[in-house]
Amino acid sequence: MKYSTILFAIIFYGCASTVQQKEPIKLSGGEEYRPAYHFTPPAQWMNDPNGMVYFEGEYHLFYQHFPDSNVWGPMHWGHAVSEDMINWEHLPIALYPDSLGYIFSGSAVIDWQNTSGFGTRDNPPMVAIYTYHDPVGADARRIDFQTQGIAYSLDRGRSWTKYQQNPVLENPGIIDFRDPKVSWNEEFQQWTMILAVKDHVNIYSSPDLKEWKLESEFGQSIGAHGGVWECPDLFPLTDENETEKWVMLVSINPGGPQGGSATQYFVGDFDGSVFTPGDSTIRWVDYGADNYAGVTWSDVPESDGRRLFLGWMSNWQYAVAVPTDNWRSAMTLPRELKLLTINDQPVLQSVPVEELGEHFETSSSIDSGGQLESAAYKLELSNIPESGLELIFENNIAEKLTISLSKDELLIDRTSSGLSDFNDLFASVHKAPLPDVEIEKLQIFMDKSSIEVFVNDGLVVMTDLMFPNEVYTSISFTEGLDVKMSSLKSDLVEL
Repeated sequence: MKYSTILFAIIFYGCASTVQQKEPIKLSGGEEYRPAYHFTPPAQWMNDPNGMVYFEGEYHLFYQHFPDSNVWGPMHWGHAVSEDMINWEHLPIALYPDSLGYIFSGSAVIDWQNTSGFGTRDNPPMVAIYTYHDPVGADARRIDFQTQGIAYSLDRGRSWTKYQQNPVLENPGIIDFRDPKVSWNEEFQQWTMILAVKDHVNIYSSPDLKEWKLESEFGQSIGAHGGVWECPDLFPLTDENETEKWVMLVSINPGGPQGGSATQYFVGDFDGSVFTPGDSTIRWVDYGADNYAGVTWSDVPESDGRRLFLGWMSNWQYAVAVPTDNWRSAMTLPRELKLLTINDQPVLQSVPVEELGEHFETSSSIDSGGQLESAAYKLELSNIPESGLELIFENNIAEKLTISLSKDELLIDRTSSGLSDFNDLFASVHKAPLPDVEIEKLQIFMDKSSIEVFVNDGLVVMTDLMFPNEVYTSISFTEGLDVKMSSLKSDLVEL
């Protein structure tokens, strides 16, 4: 979420200049390592996805952004919209720092009943809820320099007015007090906020998004605690047996399964005030090194019915040092979250959104030793041998990325994948445990500098970055494995 090593050393630069629009991405050219079908900022620094809300046919994505540098700095909310979560239109910066501080992470909702009074029933306001981070208070080593503020828009998120009586939630004296995720609770006719509070979360309620009451706390004695808790989310999901459960997402840095940033989840019940977990098992949304601070879109229509997720595709271990210059960081593929029961345990399934299928050509089989003609494509692997598989991507200078699967483990080896001298921890082998089920298929999404592996439609997921000096041009794999490739359509661009 925030880069703690430089948190107190950063200088406040004030409001920054307007972000320049970038040229459309072409698969045959463009900036080195910039993904072709993942979201990236037009330029400079990006981290957490913020304010994800759906309204009038558009998916809104706001994000932590510093428009004056390619490393973390005074945070703004960048902004983009999309009709399908794949093709994005960049919009002007939505929220700038002000006298109360930088604009840290948060969420956005549509106030359909106009409980806030910012709009009308006919023109409901889009309301952003975010953390103010006061750099003066931080430099003075105070413990109350993070508070929560709100802003609203009456023109589909194109312009914003900050609430004159901000902050709406003062800091009770806790250094890490941030990342509000707000949702409307229809049953209790009130707003619910889940907020990261150092080593746990607080849950608040409000009738109007302005006045907040503390309802409960959760997490001090459960879950992973290798680092500070950040970017929570709380939402209902119905499992395959039509049983509704509540899922809580909490990102943690460090302390993930690969040592750095990661997102854990809990499954339980929520009565509008208190979240009660079903057990104390530690579960991870993604076992790769590069999926952090992910949350879900609000106000997706009931007619759609999906719970849609997006994460920041990087890791605080090396995010400020990766070998890109004009821009830093990308988002993961958007994913639909589902809840399944595997071996009597609840499991969060992450399924690549169906809209992705519209952007790939018809698949065709490839042979081991075959040549790769692109750096952006999708693979589907089936007929997986009981003994497992090995898949190797390689270029002409002997750099390679290896994926292997055994009976109980998925592995990504990026130790020889390309550039890694920017950080001692980057060249590593990442492992994910597999449940005791038959592995029927893998989906692999390769996009220049990233790979996302989905086992059995996202029952287990691994997301990793890599930076080869040359494009991987050949692929080899275990005998008997059926591999189909789908190339990215060349008309996919960001505007």
